[in-house]
Order: sequence, then C-alpha cells, then structure tokens
Amino acid sequence: MSHWKQRSTTNLDVVYFDYQKSAQYSQADLAYVWDLDKTYLDTTIDSIRGLFYTVFEKAFTKKNVPGTPDLIRSLSRYRKKHFNEDDFPLFFVSASPPQMESKVYEKFVLDEIQPIGMFYKDNLRNLAPKKLLFLRKQIGYKVQSLLQLRTKLSKNVKMICFGDDSESDATIYNLFSDICARRHTETQLTTLLDDLSVNYAQIDEILRLQSEINIQDPVEKIYINLATDTDPEYYLKYGRRTLATYNSFQVALDLVQDQRLSLEELGFIADGLIEKYGFTGDLLVQTFEELIRRRILGLSSYEMIKNYFIEKKIIPQSWNSKIEPLREKTVDNGHVYELEGIFEPWIPRQIDYLKDYR
Repeated sequence: MSHWKQRSTTNLDVVYFDYQKSAQYSQADLAYVWDLDKTYLDTTIDSIRGLFYTVFEKAFTKKNVPGTPDLIRSLSRYRKKHFNEDDFPLFFVSASPPQMESKVYEKFVLDEIQPIGMFYKDNLRNLAPKKLLFLRKQIGYKVQSLLQLRTKLSKNVKMICFGDDSESDATIYNLFSDICARRHTETQLTTLLDDLSVNYAQIDEILRLQSEINIQDPVEKIYINLATDTDPEYYLKYGRRTLATYNSFQVALDLVQDQRLSLEELGFIADGLIEKYGFTGDLLVQTFEELIRRRILGLSSYEMIKNYFIEKKIIPQSWNSKIEPLREKTVDNGHVYELEGIFEPWIPRQIDYLKDYR
C-alpha cells in the first residue's frame, strides 16, 4: 500500500482520507460523525506508551467498544431501507496519528464498516520533549476537522455526533455548533479558542472555514460514551442535546425514541451484546431503566420498548419500571426534544467551556 501522505490531504495537523470519492452524500440531510478511540475502538493514545502500542497493534487484535459495529451497521440498514440511501454518510474524526490509518481501515473492513472519510491528527511530531503537552490538546484539531467536513455537506445537513469522556469531545462538538450558528463574535471566538490552547495558525484556519459555511447549526444530537466513569450529570451544562451514555445499547434506545432506528435493529444490537460481549437480559433492562430515571425516555417510547422486551422474553409480562416515565411534550418530525416537567434547555444560551468540574 502507498504511503499515507500519498493517499490523503493535509491542512496543518488535520489529515483527511477520502475512502469513497464517488459517494453521493453532499445532499444528504443527515450525517453521522464518530470519534475513534474509546468511542468506537477500546484504545489508549493519551500516553507515549499507549500511542506506540496503538500504532503497532494488529487490526484483528483491536477491540471495539461493545456493540459499536452492530450499531453502525443497524443505522446504515435503517437509512437505506427508509430513505433509499445507497451511501451511508459516516465519517470518523480521530486524534490517532495517520501512521495507523491502514490498520484502522483494515479493522473497518473486518467489522464491515464503510466510512466515507476519516480525519487523523499528525501527532507523532508532538513526541519532541517540548511538545508532549500537545498529545492531549485536541480541541483545535477536531474543531478544524469538523469545519472541513461541514464544507463538504449539504446546506441544511444535521449531524449526529459520537464521542467519549476521555478527551474534550462534548466541548468540541458544542463549540463546533456555536461556530456554525455564529453564537460568538469573531473577537469572542478568538479569545475563547486562545483560552482553550488552540494555536494561532489553527485559530486563523477555523475563522477562515467559518466564513465558508452558511449560518446554521448542524448538530442535532451528541452522544458521549462514559469510558472513564464521569458522572453523567456533569454533561447537563451542555444542555439535553448532549447525552452521556453508559453503553451502545443506551444510544440505540434513544435513537429508537427519535425514530432513527427500528425496534428490529434494537433487537439485533441487544442480541449482539449478549452473544459477543457477555451482556445479560437483566443488564439490558437496567440500562433501559437508567434512561427512564434520568428522564431521557418518554412514556410512548417506554411502552413501545417495554412491549418489545416482553415479546423478546427479556422481561416478564408483569414487569414495570420502578420510575414512572414522563409524557413527551415537544416532538418534531418524530424526534423528542422535551418531556413534561422542568428541565435544562436543549441548547444553553451560553456554555462555560473553561471551567471543568467533574
């Protein structure tokens, strides 16, 4: 295989690999954006030792975050069935170095995943003693990557974003949303990016990319995998659009509620978690009930999923949640934005990105 530099385009430390040059996605109304490490793959790149291990690890030994390949395949099948979508708009944004791209792509092939493109961070150059700090500085890189992706998508596209709590993914996705929606003046944004340790060259590029896109918030939903056991209530500061989840089954449950996934595909994901990862029916039910406790799933979704669990014989006919679900209050095109009661806003008027109390 040719050298990674011959198969990619580079802008500062953002390296992009285009896997499906003929894919028809520029007019798609929805795109899925996935982080790689601790969101799709169970990897460690936030130390020198972990970075080198990840680079040289064989594709077939790389471990998935449980259920992620099944979830992506289910989303792809659902979009193809209900929207006649031949090319599933799936993109990855990873802080991994491009030197491991060929092995990651081989892993995608093994998992039967077909992303349209993927971003990598040219990070090995940060192994110099004076630059080690930048191994974990991802905000500028990822925001620039997302803006580059935004320029490739349709004018009114919506994006479902997946990250984890080991880095700053919630900040990155929400900041990207703010930049697209122009919630900050140029001066405010420049100061904020500087305070978030984004270098001046990257700030200039982010501002340039912002000028190329229309004023529109593309971020529909943000899922944060709790890989390091952060309290999910921490993410309430980002609003209810940002949902912290304990596993891929909780993501699937919420996607079913928003009519982006079918009960049939939910069952496929559940079966995979049981057969491949040792989940039990009791654990799936606990996962289901935990979202009800956090007031994520509404009454209609609860009843629909409960009846499906009874049909699948995961729970008995007499089972009921210990917590009574709330009715849906605001539903738009099948997507649930608000339940009855008093809650945090869907998107806060202003997010404090600089204070991080976990």
